[in-house]
Amino acid sequence: MDSDTRNAATAAAVILLVFGLAAYFLPTIMLAAGKVSTVLAAIIAVIFMVGLFVVLWLRGRSQRKKGL
Repeated sequence: MDSDTRNAATAAAVILLVFGLAAYFLPTIMLAAGKVSTVLAAIIAVIFMVGLFVVLWLRGRSQRKKGL
């Protein structure tokens, strides 16, 4: 395994770990926020999903630039 492959694997593992933990605790966070406001709970879910896609999009752009 060369250093580029190792770095890519490490980055993927960190992304999976962070968003996996966030997804694990997301229902608890949403239930707590839902006691305050259902709209707030929905906004938290949207922020989580948008954050996931933004991180993956930025990672893809970074990988594409390195390939050129």
